[in-house]
Amino acid sequence: MYLSNAAALSVVPRDPAWRGRVTAFVVFCALLGPSLILTEFDPAQLWSESSLQATRQFLATFLPPAHAPEFLKLVAVATWKTVAIATVGMAIAIAIAFPAALIATRILSVSRLPTGRMAPLSAALRAGVRWLLIFLRSVPEIVWAMLFVRAVGLGDTAGVMAIGITYGGMLGKVYIEILESSETRATTALLENGAGRLQAFCYGAWPVCLPELTSYTVYRWECAIRASVVMGFVGAGGLGQQMELSMKMLAGGEVLTMLLVFVALVWIADLASAFLRKALS
Repeated sequence: MYLSNAAALSVVPRDPAWRGRVTAFVVFCALLGPSLILTEFDPAQLWSESSLQATRQFLATFLPPAHAPEFLKLVAVATWKTVAIATVGMAIAIAIAFPAALIATRILSVSRLPTGRMAPLSAALRAGVRWLLIFLRSVPEIVWAMLFVRAVGLGDTAGVMAIGITYGGMLGKVYIEILESSETRATTALLENGAGRLQAFCYGAWPVCLPELTSYTVYRWECAIRASVVMGFVGAGGLGQQMELSMKMLAGGEVLTMLLVFVALVWIADLASAFLRKALS
């Protein structure tokens, strides 16, 4: 016997997770209100006459974009420095992250094989490496840049070191998570048959995790390009340092040219990331 449409609708069970969703939404709204008050966020200020007038005056200086040959040459050099800062910084970050991931990844531990539990010394070493990675990534790269500017002076070295240290912590953490969440049977089989940690990684975990590791590394390189521009405002070299000088001189045309170059850089990095993902898929 078939139920009528009204009867069928009446027996449809209610979403069992609705209470949790409603509770989460209420808690979010309860936290959002005090946060808005604390930050004194007032969108109406953007539309006040004084703000609109200042915005119009500032944007009026943007057109036309600066295109003098001498300036474009200066921007080209600064852009190349920005890419170089990001690339060398990422090389340092990878040099930090990969050894840390090899040490701190649980599935690569030989001591866990008999009982499934790591030996106390191995567990302590793994915890120490993880805490080191937490420390490296907990300090923002711009803070590291300010510290290195004080230590080594203005220039590209401060930016390279800041990216290398901060992104080393970030890459190490994500590398560990990728390795530990991957298929582990091949890695475990290699370890059980006498392979070392490095061999198990190269022939067991690496082939499985390579696409994801590469994709995240290229994404972080793109982030490093953006970060190198920001760090230029504290004297760490690159395109950001030149942009700060132009902004101080209220040269809007120069700022617009550098913004366009910056957008092109991120677009090229995105294309490179998509190409590598496709090549490794």
